[in-house]
Amino acid sequence: MNGNQRPLALGYIGEKPEFWQGVVSSGPILLGVIPFGITCGVLGLTAGLTSLETIMMSLLVFAGASQFIAITMLGAGITGWGLLVFTTLLVNLRHLLMGASLAEYMVKQSIFRQALLSFLLTDEAYAVTISRIYQNGYSAAFHWGTSISLYITWGLSTIAGVLVGNYIPDPLAWGLDFAMPATFLVLLLPRLTDRISVVVCAVAGLIAVAGAVYLPGKWYMIVACLGAVLVGGMMEGAKAHAK
Repeated sequence: MNGNQRPLALGYIGEKPEFWQGVVSSGPILLGVIPFGITCGVLGLTAGLTSLETIMMSLLVFAGASQFIAITMLGAGITGWGLLVFTTLLVNLRHLLMGASLAEYMVKQSIFRQALLSFLLTDEAYAVTISRIYQNGYSAAFHWGTSISLYITWGLSTIAGVLVGNYIPDPLAWGLDFAMPATFLVLLLPRLTDRISVVVCAVAGLIAVAGAVYLPGKWYMIVACLGAVLVGGMMEGAKAHAK
């Protein structure tokens, strides 16, 4: 049985240094996850959810932006499950693009591992994992280490928010949330090695900024992704045709 087929068990994790590399690599991002998780716990109680409901939402949904939107809708009295599910699905459409990017690697894993890593897929885990792929290739153990460390941190910080929310009215005021965009920039900049990557990055940034101003909700993320993919595909096609 090869490494790709082995179960994600404690023994397997202990034998894989890549797992711990994934945990360590996600460290800077975890600093930004903590205040958001605490805020999620605080907002859940404020919206009328019980402590258990708030914590279980983080453990079963594990999608920060979707949770914040769902909690806001519940707090506003919107309780229709159809509308809640549809809205959160729209927010997370970007996961289709991230999943497609990782599909060629994950398809080689077992069905169980594919399902587990898909559930744990986040912007942060994707950024760290894709950076590792460009540097040293794909490692399921690294991917797992990054993903599970983010999941555990999100769950524990939500619990902390539920327990001490009354004493920390605005965790985001700590400024630790800046750690996430700063880490994303550190991961992105080394990837800008040619004209196409620079142009695609610029297009995505401009569309995202404009979309955040003029588009409702989180549509700017979807539009920016699609715009960048379109421009990148056209430039790659023109480059191949010129050869």
